[in-house]
Amino acid sequence: MVSDRGGRAGFVYRSRHSAYRALRRKGASKAKAARISNAGRAFAGRSRMARKGWRTRSRRKR
Repeated sequence: MVSDRGGRAGFVYRSRHSAYRALRRKGASKAKAARISNAGRAFAGRSRMARKGWRTRSRRKR
């Protein structure tokens, strides 16, 4: 599991572990899940990630 202290497996903020676990359940790798969950720690990060997700989903619909 990814540690909230860092180390070999990676780092996820304690407040973002629920997002990390949800991504892992969906099949994301540990590194990818940690990167995405940490990006949403502040409001600006969540907004940026939401916009990126929207762009991806809109492109896939075509």
